Amino acid sequence: MSESTAPLGAADRGEQSPLPAYGLPQTPREMSRDTSWDTPWETDVRDWIALLKPRVMSLVVFTGAIGLLVAPGQLNPVLALTAVLCIAVAAGACGAINMWYDRDIDAVMRRTRSRPIPAGRIEPRAALSYGVTLAVGSVIMMFLAVNIAAAAVLALSIAFYVFVYTVWLKRRTPQNIVIGGAAGAFPAVVGWAAVTGSVDLVPLVLFSIVFFWTPPHFWSLALYANDDYRRAGVPMLPVVAGAKETRRQIVIYTLLLIPFSLAPWCIGFSGPVYGIAALVLDAGFLVCALRVLRDRQDAAGVSLTGDAPARASFRYSIAYLFLLFAALAVDRLVG
Repeated sequence: MSESTAPLGAADRGEQSPLPAYGLPQTPREMSRDTSWDTPWETDVRDWIALLKPRVMSLVVFTGAIGLLVAPGQLNPVLALTAVLCIAVAAGACGAINMWYDRDIDAVMRRTRSRPIPAGRIEPRAALSYGVTLAVGSVIMMFLAVNIAAAAVLALSIAFYVFVYTVWLKRRTPQNIVIGGAAGAFPAVVGWAAVTGSVDLVPLVLFSIVFFWTPPHFWSLALYANDDYRRAGVPMLPVVAGAKETRRQIVIYTLLLIPFSLAPWCIGFSGPVYGIAALVLDAGFLVCALRVLRDRQDAAGVSLTGDAPARASFRYSIAYLFLLFAALAVDRLVG
């Protein structure tokens, strides 16, 4: 479940800009899509959904659902679905608020400039209101329908992502991803608390898995998106410390992740199904990290392969977290 930049322009302040989409050209995907049959309502719906960062949300919701499934005790199926929905809405709210706050840097980054706000399709104030409404609504619903512990952890996760990561860390330090990784680690704890009404050792272990998984996952992306972050003035690790140091840190954090991924097995919470799956997945992740480290590069550390190992590691890291948490659920079901 991210520094100083140029001052916000008129469009960034929610005013009308004389140039649509900040004067930026459309992406090939936008130009190739025939919009002649789109109604304004249809276009708006897609943009409002895009504000929620649905791809990011899917992983957050999955880890939250697994936390709920493996927790001891039972929760009414309707309440369980409500809890997962609240996690999803809260994650989407964070995405919307993040896009509102980062609209200035999104406008200059190639991979984000076609997002709804920098492209001029949604007004910044509307996006902020949308995100805040969803955030408050998700916490209130979790409190009323489930329990106060889950609502409190959910509120903490939203506050951490918005104020600690987005506002404070992302533009100020290359450790933004390390510390900010906690924001994406909360959902499993929320799911656990929804069932038990408390937080103990196991959900903290699940939190730690996602926390230590985040740096090698995101730094792999940052390696091949380095030019974008440099252009936007975001101090991601490759921008500040260089590609060579980033590759070394990817290996270090992958090694740090391994004992935490094995911890559910070691403390007796899970059985051999999870343990074997974790070992196999850890071996694959370490191989990917070592390939990133050994990528062919010039004297400055710039990849000569188009960062192919980093791209592969990024893709593997997503599959890794899905499969690791899925293995935990399967182990609990068959154990």
